[in-house]
Amino acid sequence: MIDIQLLRKDIDNVAARLATRKFQLDVAGFTALEAERKAIQTRTEELQSKRNALAKQIGMLKGKGEDTSAVMADAAGLGDQLKADESALIDVQARLAVFMEAVPNLPHASVPTGDDESGNVEVRKVGAPPVFDFEVRDHVDVGSALGLDLVTAVKLTGSRFSVMKGGIARLHRALAQYMLDTHTGEHGYTECYTPYLVNADSLRGTGQLPKFEADLFSVKKGGAEGEGETFYLIPTSEVSLTNTVRDEIVAIDSLPIKMTAHTPCFRSEAGSAGRDTRGMIRQHQFDKVELVQVVHPDTSYDVLEEMVGHAEAILKGLGLPYRVMSLCSGDMGFGATKTYDLEVWLPAQNTYREISSLSNCEAFQARRMQARFRNAAGKPELLHTLNGSGLAVGRTLVAVLENYQQADGSVLVPEVLRPYMGGLAALTP
Repeated sequence: MIDIQLLRKDIDNVAARLATRKFQLDVAGFTALEAERKAIQTRTEELQSKRNALAKQIGMLKGKGEDTSAVMADAAGLGDQLKADESALIDVQARLAVFMEAVPNLPHASVPTGDDESGNVEVRKVGAPPVFDFEVRDHVDVGSALGLDLVTAVKLTGSRFSVMKGGIARLHRALAQYMLDTHTGEHGYTECYTPYLVNADSLRGTGQLPKFEADLFSVKKGGAEGEGETFYLIPTSEVSLTNTVRDEIVAIDSLPIKMTAHTPCFRSEAGSAGRDTRGMIRQHQFDKVELVQVVHPDTSYDVLEEMVGHAEAILKGLGLPYRVMSLCSGDMGFGATKTYDLEVWLPAQNTYREISSLSNCEAFQARRMQARFRNAAGKPELLHTLNGSGLAVGRTLVAVLENYQQADGSVLVPEVLRPYMGGLAALTP
């Protein structure tokens, strides 16, 4: 969450910045909560002062051997009022916390202003789209002859799932291995294995809860209906990786912390009915190699550029045409202060499609998680967190199938993947 002091000091400026994200800050609601909090705290301070004065008076009366019953009755009454105010303060602070949890991050000054994806700005374009001398087919048509089986997936589970067999399953695995090997061997990330189920605290820490609960899949641990702990399937391993520093004060010399993991991701895609229903572009279960860095606040924007380069290296290695987009204020994710999208060329759609999103969250997640480090003065200070795809494995497979398709229905295997494929140069129907 953002720093509540920003709202207390200059709420109009915060409201104006959030408006560029299409978020209307409830200024009146926050002002009312703050006024209630201040009134309770002021009253509490006054009551505590009175109680202290009465305590001294009782001591003096006892010293003189005089009756203290009336003064003690007054002090007891103040104690009851203080307890009531303590309860009221807890209540208003809880309502303030709920209010703050719903407020998105502030956009960085360098973020272009815009309402939606039409306001995104192209930073660079790399590689030329391939030219075909035959009719281009989409990844579903190409993949079906190579082991992509969407029909069986519907039978097993339902729509927006996939089954892969044979060579195409191996190619999918090869992509993930290539990504992990590159990020660990060349970019300095530590490979991690994390749970696919997390608790609610983890999702609150990275900002998926409470706002995006409808996008999550949940399961209940044992017991009858309504009993037992609720777990959530991860929408991305950003959740599990980033939360490893929740409630921690890490040593400054351990920074930056660079983590990567290959996991399945689970998303209900609430509100996306009718979008990309064909094939593997938008699925309820998909694989991703995630990149997470936990860094010193002074370095986070340099690190964001570095992470974009790490994701780009995969696309360059695979020889896939792509472009880098700087997202506008109205198209950024809830917790991001600045985001770049990498969009890969898909010949069948004759357009670029997102394959990675890389964001700096500054202290937004760290404040929710209470993830800190000790600065040079020994004082605890909030960390900055960054995350991004390095890359989405399924969408990368889609891009390989479409960009490397041949007239006879085969698909060339990019050279960097051939060692993972036993030297195989092409997948053939």
